[in-house]
This record gives sequence, structure tokens and C-alpha cells, in this order.
Amino acid sequence: MADVLRGRGINLLETLKESIENNKLSDVKDAVEDLLISRINLAIEGDRGVEKATFLNALRGLGPGDEGAALSPCPTAPEELEVYPNPKHPDFRLWDLPPVPATSNFVPEGYMERVKFLRYNAVFLTFTQGPQPNSVALFLEARSAQRETVYFILLASEKDTEKSLKAKRAASLEVLKSRGVTLPKVYLVKPSTLEKYDFPGLLEDMGRDLPEIRANALLLALPTLTPTLITQKRDAFKALVWAAASLSGGVSAIPVPLVASMVESSVGVRILTKARISLCLDDESVERLARQRGAEPAKLKALRTCVLSVEVTKGEVKKRLAAAEKDLATASTRLVEMAMPRHARCASRSFAAMLQALNGAIDEMGADAEKIMAAVF
Repeated sequence: MADVLRGRGINLLETLKESIENNKLSDVKDAVEDLLISRINLAIEGDRGVEKATFLNALRGLGPGDEGAALSPCPTAPEELEVYPNPKHPDFRLWDLPPVPATSNFVPEGYMERVKFLRYNAVFLTFTQGPQPNSVALFLEARSAQRETVYFILLASEKDTEKSLKAKRAASLEVLKSRGVTLPKVYLVKPSTLEKYDFPGLLEDMGRDLPEIRANALLLALPTLTPTLITQKRDAFKALVWAAASLSGGVSAIPVPLVASMVESSVGVRILTKARISLCLDDESVERLARQRGAEPAKLKALRTCVLSVEVTKGEVKKRLAAAEKDLATASTRLVEMAMPRHARCASRSFAAMLQALNGAIDEMGADAEKIMAAVF
């Protein structure tokens, strides 16, 4: 991905608009594709106990009995890596790294080379008691290699109390300070309920540390854990719609052969299908959530009032695009122009029709996701 899409703290929509303005169409196309497939690799280092297995599963929205779930005890050999693809987002991969050895002759560079450390977008160094000295050495070596996306995570067990977790965090911070980590930070995460403790804050920090597109690809692949996450997903999809509409509507100075309504509806189907899965509105996700939270699946499914939350079809997308096109036939062209890049004021009405139709659908689907969350969380 080109550097133009690596701005930190820049709103995704503004990043994409800047790329369109600069005719970086290949960057925008790559960004759209990366967001649609959620191409990202996360690595989790630490002892292979029940907490780590639960964490690996929760990041993919799975329970211990679901197909593809990480097992405890782990059947993988202690020194081997294991990869866990996300069943809904196959290009979002979680890598279970073997624990850093506690030997006195540990060489961080050797471990990093063996596990291909630098290929991961982010690495979590996990523990249930306190960080091992060699894990701290690994962290410092990673930082010396300019890797900012390495994080210490204290995984809470079911036996932990608020008092014990507070003591563990305090002791862990002291260990990090004594080993030379400046401004140390330890994130407290309860694998069985990621919405609690520090996981939302960890996502915020990762959003600042990761390149813009990778941060949003991660966002779209995670389960819907909080209302804030649903809002962020909705905003990311609207930015994706803008980029796709820009390409298919021919609003750039360089023509792009995606103009026909047939193509627009195909693009719309792909985006809304991704949105349905990302917002956990598909039948399988709703049933799994009901099972995990002890809810009635039929009641949760009944909360989906948008037809696209139940099923995304080309016929429904075409109908919405046609309705938007009709509405815009009498709309103020000035309002249409204000939404477009400044060099493309004469673009066709298809740009605005895609924005109106798909953004409206995303709002409806987001509302359904919020209703389901409110019913079980």
C-alpha cells in the first residue's frame, strides 16, 4: 500500500478522498480490496493455556465448541506456529506463536527470524501472571527494529479477582520499567468478554499505530463487541462506499471502466455482503451469539428489520439504486457536487445514487446490529 494511505489519525474517508484528488487510483483500488477482504495478520505470543485459546477464539467470534476453534490443551507442538483463519474473513489470520523460551541464552533476533516476526501487522505478548524477562527483551528488540505495533497483554482468568488483577498489572509494570521499557503499558483483557477492561482501549491505540487501511481492515473483521465498534464499522463502510462510488462513477480524471448499472449493483452487493458479515447479522453469527449469551436465536433474528440484514440480493440492491436514481432526478445538483472531488463536478449521477442507496442500507443494517447487541450485552 502506498504511503499516501498510511496517515495516522486521519479519517479513512479523508484519506481516500486525498488519494482520489491526487489521482492515486491504484492506491484506492488496493484499499477497497483490502477492506473488502480484511487482509491482516495478527500474532499472539504466550503460553498455550485456556486463556490464550479463549482469546484466539473471541477475536474471531467463536466459542470453544465451534468449528475451527482453538483448543486447550493445544495439540500443536510447543515450538511450532499455528494459524487460525477467521471463518467469515479468511484473509484475517491469527497466528499462535510459541511462547518465548525462558532460557538464559535467549537471542531475540533468532526467535524473530524463526517465527517471521516482521510479517505480522501487530503482535500481542500475552501472559497470565507477569511478563517473562525474555519477552521484554523481544519487545525491546522489536522496538529497535521500528516495530511500534507490539503490545503487552495481561489475560485475566476466570479465577482472577479485581484485586488480584490490579496487583498483577502493577507488578507487571514494575518488571517492564526495571527492564528498560520507557512508558510501559499493560492492557488487561478478559478473553471471554472482550468488551470489558482494556480491549476497547487497545483497539483505539492500534488504530493510531497501524496504517490507516490495516486499522480499518482489522475493525471490519472483528466481532461487534460494543456500540462504539458498530459506529466505527458503519463509518468505515461509508468511506468504502465513497471510494467504490468514486471509481465506478467515473469521478476521477482518469476513466475507470465501471460505469454500467450492472457493475454498480455488483459492487453494491459485495460491499453490503461484507457489511452484513462484519456487523454479525448473518444467521450463523446471530445463532452463535445467541448460544454464547444464552439468548433465543429466533428472538434475535426477529430484530433484523432491514431485508439486507437477512439476505443481500442483487435484486434488492438494484431496487435501492433505482430508487435513489429517481430521487436524485429532481434533487439539487449543487448538493450532488458538494459531495464530489473538486475536479469532478461534471460526474454522472450514479456517484450520488450509490452513496445514497448504499449508505442508507448501511445505516439500516447498523441499527439492526445495535438492537441485537442491546438485547444480549
